[in-house]
Amino acid sequence: MLNLKNPSNTILRSSWIVCAMALVVVVSLDWSSMCHPSPEGTAIKDQIRTVYTAKTASTSNTIASTSIELDSYSELTWKDLTDVEFKDVYVDELDAYYWKPIFGPLVKDLEGGKFYITGYIIPVDIDEDFYVLSRYPFANCFFCGGAGPETVIDLQFEGHSPREYATDERLSFAGELKLNADDVYQMNYILVGAHEHTP
Repeated sequence: MLNLKNPSNTILRSSWIVCAMALVVVVSLDWSSMCHPSPEGTAIKDQIRTVYTAKTASTSNTIASTSIELDSYSELTWKDLTDVEFKDVYVDELDAYYWKPIFGPLVKDLEGGKFYITGYIIPVDIDEDFYVLSRYPFANCFFCGGAGPETVIDLQFEGHSPREYATDERLSFAGELKLNADDVYQMNYILVGAHEHTP
């Protein structure tokens, strides 16, 4: 029965009952699902974390390998290879003279270094997988008598060349520089472990 003489008491009592009921509801709620995700939610979160970790590792490895590739080889220019003189030496086996290289100090310091160099492909013997890289195109290269032996470098691939190269393809190759002053059957400059390289 409402107390019409003092309506504020009635309102106060009703408010107190509503608050008590709300408190009971709040206390009885299962808050664990909000603080601790369900097994399905945990599995999805773990899967996302695994995929993210794998992608991050893959990206890091790619960046690292790219950095190693870029940092491993210095540029070798054709001008660097001009620090050499030649003298005629008679070879009994060939019954002919050949130009024996006398390498200068700058070139000697480069031997054994890892370099890349850009030039024109000259297929000397495709069947024997014998390619050289030339400073000049075929029409002006060493083999046509238009340049000296310091303008070509023998490409020694690991195994076979990766493909058949065409004359005058302009490409960059990387490898280890070797100097040759004695073997008349090889070029004076050799790129050991040669492979195509993108500077």
